Amino acid sequence: MLSKKKFLEVLEIIAEMFPEAHGELNADTPFQLLIAVILSAQATDKGVNKATPALFAKYPDSQSLAQADMSDVESLIKTIGLYRSKAKNIVRTAEMIETDFGGEIPRDKDLLQTLPGVGRKTANVVLGDAFGIPGIAVDTHVERVSKRLQLIKQSATVTEVEEKLMTVVPEADWVVTHHRLIFFGRYHCTARAPKCVACPVLPYCHFGEKTVLK
Repeated sequence: MLSKKKFLEVLEIIAEMFPEAHGELNADTPFQLLIAVILSAQATDKGVNKATPALFAKYPDSQSLAQADMSDVESLIKTIGLYRSKAKNIVRTAEMIETDFGGEIPRDKDLLQTLPGVGRKTANVVLGDAFGIPGIAVDTHVERVSKRLQLIKQSATVTEVEEKLMTVVPEADWVVTHHRLIFFGRYHCTARAPKCVACPVLPYCHFGEKTVLK
């Protein structure tokens, strides 16, 4: 397993590779970010960004979306996978924000997860990017990179990956580390055909060394 010291050294390298790492979902407000992240489940950020301009032009806030016709919302996001269930989730989320939270997005992880379609990852993304509240959102990229680097065992759950990263990475760096690991996993240490041969992290990576030797 990779030590804390070596993992932090890896993060420094990744920071140099992706100094401008950031969330790639387009949103003008915390509410729009929340909706975009809900829609991004099992979908690409690029695909979500193609659908949300029309959605947000018609329903820019929780008040308007809470009153939306479900079939209209479905038609606006039909290019996104699982659009019917996601339409129900985002309309119901808007309704709950209006009725249960006074029109404001709760800034508490547990309360956020009471909203339809919101899990730990979504809650962490919204709290971190919209409100600057420290958290590490573990998506497929963060999980893959953490396991390939042997920071944690392959059988670890997403929650265990999150908790491990939180013990290793300083709290002040949680949000930016999340984005850097995503960029590294999305554009370099990809699921298929990772760029191991030209990877500056290779000396730290058992997976990469095995891949290169093959």
